[in-house]
This record gives sequence, structure tokens and C-alpha cells, in this order.
Amino acid sequence: MTLTDTRSLTGAASAENIVSFDESEVVLEARNLSVSYGGAPAIEDISFQIPRNSVVAIIGPSGCGKSTLIRCFNRMNELIPIAQISGQVLFNSQPIYSTAQDPTEIRFRIGMVFQRPNPFPKSIYDNVAFGPRINSLDVNLDEVVERSLRRAALWEEVKDRLKDSGLSLSGGQQQRLCIARALAVEPEVVLMDEPASALDPISTQHIEALIRELSLQVSIVIVTHNMQQASRISDYAAALMAGEERVGRLIEYGANEQIFGAPKDPRTEAYVTGRIG
Repeated sequence: MTLTDTRSLTGAASAENIVSFDESEVVLEARNLSVSYGGAPAIEDISFQIPRNSVVAIIGPSGCGKSTLIRCFNRMNELIPIAQISGQVLFNSQPIYSTAQDPTEIRFRIGMVFQRPNPFPKSIYDNVAFGPRINSLDVNLDEVVERSLRRAALWEEVKDRLKDSGLSLSGGQQQRLCIARALAVEPEVVLMDEPASALDPISTQHIEALIRELSLQVSIVIVTHNMQQASRISDYAAALMAGEERVGRLIEYGANEQIFGAPKDPRTEAYVTGRIG
């Protein structure tokens, strides 16, 4: 198959190219999920499940809708006035776009870590304590801050400077602070949109090790362009592709060893081996 032929294949995945799980194992699920901006489709008819306590990587070339997809999982796309969303996202079998669901609560239960570290202009302590405070959680804040910083592998580096600004930390430390801030409200899922793309190699190693450790307790969905990173840290990977019409579709979803070792779809193979992208 030629490069041009591969790019022209824009259909969605066939059923046998999508791994499925028992309902009891699933924490998040997309069903026929589509998003458009101002009437222009961005992703179309995406359906797949995310199991508990796992790392799921969302991979694919630039412009295929990876960030759009991940932002559907905690209603972040609703903050964009021209976004239109159809289909369903289920969290613990409940539709998150129901009018009965509070978007703010959803965004704490399904946390988000962005591409560039974005600590608040507050102290390290107050960054981590932010979520429990605004949610009026009946917790010991000192204990929550220490536990969250330990889970983010940052406590030993900052325990003697908790009153310092979060902005005084290095880039890698700031990203781990943002992870600690997300963990402070005990989410079940953490979404990560290229969390290491702005970091140096050493900081990237810290983030990758942290992701693997955290997946023992929470589910992690990560968008990454780095195929080596995706293959190192993921349990499962979902491959998206967009053709000339620039509409992202899910072409394959499977276990790490399948996607990176023996992909079923030739488009997945072309992408993970670097022939397209």
C-alpha cells in the first residue's frame, strides 16, 4: 500500500478492530460521539470503552481530533461556544451530558492535566488545596496536600517550601504540582493532553513513571504524539485518523502489544511505524 493510498483510507474502524470489556470493568465509554465547531465536523461517530486502573493512549496525526476527543470526557468542550456535541459519554454507566449532572463535579471526578503546566499564582500548598476548598470537602487539608504531593512524587522536593509560589518550581515540578492538584479531590480518571511535550527528557521520565504508578489507583487517558512514549506507558491505545476532509475517526483500539506490535489496520501500522504523521 502506498502512502497516498493509506491517507485516503478514512473510514471508521470495523467492530473486530475495537477491544471491548465487561461492563463492570469500564469507567468511561464513548458511544457514537461526534463533535463539530461552528458546523464543521471535528470527530465523528467514535465509540470505545476505557477500563479501570489502566493507561489508555490516544494517538494519531496532528489534526485528527485527539484533544477534541479527550475534552469530551469531562465536558471541557462545553466551554467553547461554537462546539456542538452529539452521542454519549458514560461515566460509571451514567451519561455525563445529562442535565442532572453538574459539569463542575464531573470535572473534579474526571480531572485534567494540560499540555503546558498551569499552576495557579498561589503557594504550592494553596494550589493543591484549591479543589477541596472550593468543594467544601470535610477533610484535613494538611493531610490532603501531603498525600497528593506524595502521590505526584513531589513531596520530598517541596515539603520545606509549601508557602513558596507554585510558579517558582521548574517546569517538570510544575506539571507534577498540577497532577497533585488534580489528585487532591480523589478523581477516578485523570485526562492528560500531551503532559510531557513541553518538558525536558529527565522531567519526561518522571512524568512517565508517575503515570504508571498512578494507574494502579486511577484510570489515565493520555493524548501523545510520541509513539515511543505511548508504547512505554499505555495498556491500551486508540488510533485516530482524519482524511482530506479533516474529520477524526477511530480506526483501531486495542491492547498495547497489538497496536504497537501487530496492528490490524494498515493505517495504524503506517502511523506507528512513522510512514505517515
